Amino acid sequence: MNFSNAISIGFKEIWAHKFRSLLTMLGIILGVSSLVAMSALVKGMENGMREALIAIGGLEKVRVEEQDIPPQQLHLADQAVGTTMNDVYALRESAPLVSMITPEMRLPRATFTREGKSFSPWSFVGTWPTALEMNQHVIEYGRMFNEIDDENARSVCVIGTMLRDELFGAPDKVGREIVPIGEQISINGEPLTIIGMFQHYESEQERKWRILEKAKPTPEQTGPVRSRGWGNRRGGSYVYRLKNATVYIPLNTMWIKFRSAAGTNSIPDPRLSALSMRIASIDLLEPALQQARNVLMHTHKGIEDFAFQTQENWAEQINTSIRNARMSGGIISAISLLVGGIGIMNIMLASITERVRELGIRKAIGATDFNVFIQIIVESVVIAVIGGLAGLLASYALVRVLSLVSPTENTPVITVDAMGMAFLFSVLVGVLAGLIPALKAARLNPIQALRYE
Repeated sequence: MNFSNAISIGFKEIWAHKFRSLLTMLGIILGVSSLVAMSALVKGMENGMREALIAIGGLEKVRVEEQDIPPQQLHLADQAVGTTMNDVYALRESAPLVSMITPEMRLPRATFTREGKSFSPWSFVGTWPTALEMNQHVIEYGRMFNEIDDENARSVCVIGTMLRDELFGAPDKVGREIVPIGEQISINGEPLTIIGMFQHYESEQERKWRILEKAKPTPEQTGPVRSRGWGNRRGGSYVYRLKNATVYIPLNTMWIKFRSAAGTNSIPDPRLSALSMRIASIDLLEPALQQARNVLMHTHKGIEDFAFQTQENWAEQINTSIRNARMSGGIISAISLLVGGIGIMNIMLASITERVRELGIRKAIGATDFNVFIQIIVESVVIAVIGGLAGLLASYALVRVLSLVSPTENTPVITVDAMGMAFLFSVLVGVLAGLIPALKAARLNPIQALRYE
């Protein structure tokens, strides 16, 4: 007996007991489809988490911020110069592993006003044009200020959509897209001209939720007008709200027109709030940070009043969450496949009991124990393979159902790796489930089998 004959007999056996075979495959179908669907859900969740990490600059972005002077250097406190433009120029010259540097001057508690409306952005920053690439911003309307604007300290700004919504009107409320390019707004009595506006940033969950809410009829308001709180905010979207509530102006504009009050003798405060660096490659993070520290220790006269802030903890948290989700989902799916394997073993044992005389005749006319063993194993694997293929098809339908049940969640992503792993596990389950029935069939005594009633 060759393998083709064994497979053919396996299919005939399945077709002869169609309903029983379908019930046997059901465990494999559910196990495979649940494993693929679980992997797709976790992949969608991972994409959403990494999307937020990339939106804030990614792992390659490192911030240099002020920190308290170490206790052993407190006697040098009067010599500490803080973070200044000297650090920026020194890093550009002496830290080749740092591919980009962007200085930042922030004005806390800034309030923008226009025609009686006011808005306090999350981040009002004087910076260089490189901040656009550093912080993964995209200009949708207008332009980013350039080196000439910075050199001349022009009163121009690039805004996020949240400022537009508060001072000019949100598109959802006014019914059209408002582009305030060329309009003037004021901050602390200083007029600024809007020359650019970032695109509206939102996560996939927020976008789906917004589309879903727009499709719903507006509920009639009952009772007095009130705020409904933060319950309708989508989790994990603070990164995008932060970016939408950002206003950029040229660095020299911030220094000359807004930082003069913080200086001495009418000289604006030259210290930076922070500076951002982009490392050439995440693999070079450690040597790049050491290189930057050496440069900064020199410009800071040996006083370590600065610290590096990376996104490593965030990345590790993402990896931990994904690993735990995969582990828990994998255990559940493995149990489903195990139940399917037990079903296959049970039906194969029942099939052998029904076919004792048939197996006895085969052995009597020359079939060896190995021939019988292979025949039963092949039948078991055929059931598992068909169940595995059906499970892969069912996984698409299951993922579709999950998307309909949770329309605002991240889109599940079915991967080839997950499908391949699920199918291999189904085949492995078929082999293992067929071992005991195959051994039992191979050990049958031909004479006793022919006498079996």
